[in-house]
Amino acid sequence: MDDAGRVADSLMRAELERYEASHPASKRLAERAGGVFPGGVPLHWMRDWPTPFPLFMAEARGAELVDADGHRYADFCLGDTGSMFGHSPEPVARAVADQVVRGVTAMLPTEEGVAAAEALARRFGLPFWQVTTTATDANRFVLRWVRAITGRPKILVFNGCYHGTVDDTFVRLDDGRAVHRPGLLGQAVDLTATTKVVEFNDPAGLEAALAPGDVACVITEPALTNIGMVLPEEGFHAALRELTRRHGTMLVIDETHTISTGPGGWTREYGLEPDFLTLGKPIAGGIPCGVYGFTAEVEARMREVRAGVPHGHSGMGTTLSANALAMRALRAMLEEVMTEAAYAGMVDRARRLAAGIEVAVARHGLAWHVTQIGARVEFHFTPTPYRTGGEAAAAMRPDLERFVNLFLINRGVLIAPFHNMMLASPATTDQQIARFHDAFDACAAALAGHA
Repeated sequence: MDDAGRVADSLMRAELERYEASHPASKRLAERAGGVFPGGVPLHWMRDWPTPFPLFMAEARGAELVDADGHRYADFCLGDTGSMFGHSPEPVARAVADQVVRGVTAMLPTEEGVAAAEALARRFGLPFWQVTTTATDANRFVLRWVRAITGRPKILVFNGCYHGTVDDTFVRLDDGRAVHRPGLLGQAVDLTATTKVVEFNDPAGLEAALAPGDVACVITEPALTNIGMVLPEEGFHAALRELTRRHGTMLVIDETHTISTGPGGWTREYGLEPDFLTLGKPIAGGIPCGVYGFTAEVEARMREVRAGVPHGHSGMGTTLSANALAMRALRAMLEEVMTEAAYAGMVDRARRLAAGIEVAVARHGLAWHVTQIGARVEFHFTPTPYRTGGEAAAAMRPDLERFVNLFLINRGVLIAPFHNMMLASPATTDQQIARFHDAFDACAAALAGHA
């Protein structure tokens, strides 16, 4: 344990006591919830915060969250991207309120859905779309499609990737060997039999894995975002696209987190050419919704595949997918919230957020670095950026992450409980950024032993 780790360990008890003393209502709710929810929460991820018991939300609007005890927080977590454009954007709230009395779901298409798909096509440059309930579903269904289209059994992921809770992607490298992701529960089959894994930013390793001709697709985020941030090196995406085409492998780009880059995600900003694009989380303003788009060539091959099999369940789709409420929210987001102007403001705020972190890190002599993908910012406990997922995993510091997160909560600031992730939304104010900077500077001072 380094000096910062020792300081965090010694100060953590005081922060835990401070939280417990100032959140009696959340504590009572947690005790009550323990009788009906395992761990006191309806989704176990909600216990991944460093708090001794869950922080219960009362309401959230814009970039502010109010807890059950009435404390107000500058919210930079924003539902871990689900509310990236702020909680309950007014156009979405208005559209949902209108639609909910007109019918929520009927397993029938709507005009709003057609307009939403047209907006997706204009934004991302892919002509055809399907709608799911989550990004996980979108990725899962796309993996079925690529295998059906190519007739190949295997997929390829990059070490440290994140594509929701899709079984096929829970594979990591351990000393160069593919293994199941640590912590994976109830996995009855060997995922490494059908999933290859190589390091990000390694074109040579990628080419070797694709050479046998058995890989249906490479599925990747444009930058790794759930193991810290691992940005692509110059020329990596061009090599990825060239190699996948050469070996007859389809390319799936998952923009669920990197939609922070700009209105068309990293794909439009940097001219990527995926066969499939998947997206979820913020796309309908927090209403459960995922989408996947694809090229005209892919659509033609899909029709060929469907024509060659009897009618029946394809293994893709759920009853609530593309329901009328979600489609209405999706259209409102695309047409009224996720605008060029909104992104310009978000990216500028994120830039100022990052700059303040860098100032504090330098002031207190911490060997940390900061990365930014559009409206998304993270700070990392190493002096230089990571090149691969393996490097990022080796540098993880859960002790420091937990301390910093709880320290900020106790001072009215929320960041994601995972790898120090923050988002700047259209609703984020200068006062909230200043509040974060003040709290972060105090935390950095404490860790540096200057408090």
